[in-house]
Amino acid sequence: MNAGDRIRVERGGVTNEGVLMPSTTADHLVVKLDGGYNVGIEREDAEIDVLETDVYDVGETQSDEGESSEIEFDDDLPTISLISTGGTIASTVDYRTGAVTAQFDAEDVLRAVPDLAGRANYRGRVVANILSENMTPDVWRDLAQAVYEEIDAGADGVVVMHGTDTMQFSASALSFMLDTPVPIVFTGSQRSADRPSSDNVMNAVCAVEAAKSDAAEVMVCMHGTESDDVCALHRGTRVRKNHTSRRDAFETVGAKPLGEVDYDAEEVTFRRDHAERGAVELDLAADIDGEVELVKFTPGMDPAALDYLDGKSGVVIEGTGLGHVHTDLIPRVEELVDDGTTVVMTSQCISGRVCDRVYDTGRDLLDAGVVEAGDTLPGTAKVKLMWALSNLGDPADAMGRNLVGELQEESKPWT
Repeated sequence: MNAGDRIRVERGGVTNEGVLMPSTTADHLVVKLDGGYNVGIEREDAEIDVLETDVYDVGETQSDEGESSEIEFDDDLPTISLISTGGTIASTVDYRTGAVTAQFDAEDVLRAVPDLAGRANYRGRVVANILSENMTPDVWRDLAQAVYEEIDAGADGVVVMHGTDTMQFSASALSFMLDTPVPIVFTGSQRSADRPSSDNVMNAVCAVEAAKSDAAEVMVCMHGTESDDVCALHRGTRVRKNHTSRRDAFETVGAKPLGEVDYDAEEVTFRRDHAERGAVELDLAADIDGEVELVKFTPGMDPAALDYLDGKSGVVIEGTGLGHVHTDLIPRVEELVDDGTTVVMTSQCISGRVCDRVYDTGRDLLDAGVVEAGDTLPGTAKVKLMWALSNLGDPADAMGRNLVGELQEESKPWT
């Protein structure tokens, strides 16, 4: 009996059936049930039957980064480039460790999601094979370059397979780095393919349909409800992951999503204004300044906590309410500005915009040289500042202006 075998275990009148996982102790078995969850069972007095051997290959089959592949083309279908960066949607279970690991390249995703067949021609490309917590600005640059090359080579749309934890940051980065005449759609999955509740198939299918649409924007396509009915299309600079595990974890902040994809009807509907296919020429500005930090103010924060920011090109502060920090921090902020650091204020509130002219603290921050970012999301503000410092003559001015839908004209209730 080895890890990867399918077994049936009876103990104490309870029967469990599933795939044997590696265990860290000699006294327990770990079994992955068909529902995707693991159960630990004491070996003592357990009756074990091996139903199948080597159900899963415990070897690792990781692809080299940069590998590309191409599927047979049909002249009557649009061409969609599938770019893989890793994440749960492109993952499988490593039965040596019991962990979900990123192992599939883009062509493997096609084989794993047969529902994609017949919807488009596909080009497959691997930019990275990482879990999204390991995403870096260097990978953003590589990803933007790869997307540029795919569109320049004739792709009618691009789908980026990405881990959900940092997807909003990467979508923001490409929103600023690329002027695109075609849709660029990020998608992922909250639950891996080995679980019956996995969202990988629906999200991938809806993302391809969105990539065939007429909205030439960077979008995030994920479940719009808890059911398998529609996927929401979120603008890449206004989206946030708001739940750790729900399939409809992503939301557009401060507005409705751009649109939705009806999974059964295979229809894409847009609810808001969007950039249209072919409206701009393809262009790439992938330079980005990595010396920018995002800092969250909390009550009791020691001004010395900002010392590590000395020498940084930029700092984005998540302030309270309208954009405030403790008055004891203001002299330290002013020192950063005087030393040449661009300091930008955002709010910890989910919706609404900063306005530092209402209270004395805010006016003091403005006098210290802090730049207001309106209702730009803090994570998006960090990415925007990183990009603006490398590509614009006056990055501070740019932080107060809308460039790619990140800063709305007004914050108001919406339904």
